[in-house]
Amino acid sequence: MGLSIAVTGVTGYVGGRLVPELLAAGHRVRAVARNPRRLEGRDWAEDVELVEADAQELDQIRAALTGVDVAYYLIHSLGSGRRFEARDRRTALTFAQAAREAGVGRIVYLGGLYPDGEDLSPHLESRKEVGEILLASGVPTTVLRAAVILGSGSASFEMMRYLTERLPAMTTPRWVDNRIQPIAIRDVLRYLVGSATMPPQVDRAFDIGGPEVLTYREMMQRYAAVAGLRRRVIVGVGVLTPRLSSLWVSLVTPVPGPLARPLVESLVHEVVCDEHDIARWVPDPPEGLVGFDDAVRLALAKIQDADVATRWSSASVPGAPSGPLPSDPDWAGGSLYRDERRTHVDAPAEVVWEVLQEVGGERGWYSWPLAWRVRGLLDRLSGGPGLRRGRRDPRRLLVDDAVDFWRVEAVVPGRMIRLRAEMRVPGLAWLELAVRPEPDGGSTLRQVATFHPHGLPGQLYWWTVAPFHGVVFGGMQRGMAAEAERRARGREGSPGGPLPRPLTAAR
Repeated sequence: MGLSIAVTGVTGYVGGRLVPELLAAGHRVRAVARNPRRLEGRDWAEDVELVEADAQELDQIRAALTGVDVAYYLIHSLGSGRRFEARDRRTALTFAQAAREAGVGRIVYLGGLYPDGEDLSPHLESRKEVGEILLASGVPTTVLRAAVILGSGSASFEMMRYLTERLPAMTTPRWVDNRIQPIAIRDVLRYLVGSATMPPQVDRAFDIGGPEVLTYREMMQRYAAVAGLRRRVIVGVGVLTPRLSSLWVSLVTPVPGPLARPLVESLVHEVVCDEHDIARWVPDPPEGLVGFDDAVRLALAKIQDADVATRWSSASVPGAPSGPLPSDPDWAGGSLYRDERRTHVDAPAEVVWEVLQEVGGERGWYSWPLAWRVRGLLDRLSGGPGLRRGRRDPRRLLVDDAVDFWRVEAVVPGRMIRLRAEMRVPGLAWLELAVRPEPDGGSTLRQVATFHPHGLPGQLYWWTVAPFHGVVFGGMQRGMAAEAERRARGREGSPGGPLPRPLTAAR
């Protein structure tokens, strides 16, 4: 039988990924959160004990830790505004006392890697202090110290992702050439899980890092290569202070300023592991630690995955901790632009579904035929399929069918069709058409265009075409709704109903 384990910070980046790993290792997990309702809908929610507790309240957190063998401390106030250091200090002291009084057998904490003998940034100084508080708790403690964690949703990774994807050329502070030993989230989780079973005499901190030491410049260039982007032009200059750098990062990326500033300030330090003692208790896997390029590929895999759904970062994939989770902030996971439209249709859902299945080909796209013809012509001139492929069956769509410059990626009969663009665009694009029956006998038609840009050209492409979405996609939705209502009216007076009348083909 596994250990009884309490995990705090379960709504955060690491905590949300650690819980399923602990369950897979056979442990019993108590998920501790100030608002357990935020955990509803997780794949693992029914497999854990959900406990409501505020880690800053001694009585609450002591009760939450009572009866557990191991307690994971994955709480920090980074990005919550000024004086986060004081808040982290108070919370760590409270947690340490609660763990001691509750009889916890071990505390496991994930902190930051830092160099010895330097004046540290407020972020790293706070991480160091929290580790020291927990080590002094009287409870055997494992402190894992990591630098940049590579995985979708990691704030450090997201900052690097956006800078690299959005800027083909950039001026950067001199810290761009500081050495860093990044580590893949998969290896972080492996070390965290393995720390739970360390013997009682182990009471210390460990440096954890991946197999490579790189500069920030090298990481951005390697990211660009893995993501299929051109080599970036990166010029380091000495006039950019950490404050100016954080303002620049906030302008270029969606990472919030209060979070970007402490992260940027920490980059002035070289953070390289001094030891690898962790391998004595948590041995390296036979295939070795995950390298930088593979870690980036794993982080990007979810974007490339065909199963995009409504918002790909809302889908948790078991066994894929490098990808996005519902607990990740909205700005994490790379740029994903959406144009979503809903309209009520005075027609039964089955009639609307019939219309949705007939898009493209000879029937057309229900809006502005000239725009579709021009887009198809431009695609053909650039080497794409254009609108010449038509469709195999005029009345029904199946997975993998070609529909002009789209490919049918998913079909949920009677409910949803998802098309993936095969036209030449600087990114990945999908068009989802869905219908839902309503109590009044009508239905709701939902149309979502989703675009994941590839580099700066992808960003420019989206913002160039976005002003025309109201005409193209808005007209398309209105056209489909009108056609469904026309058919519904025709069938009200005839049991068999009239044959569908094709609209002007948008070809």
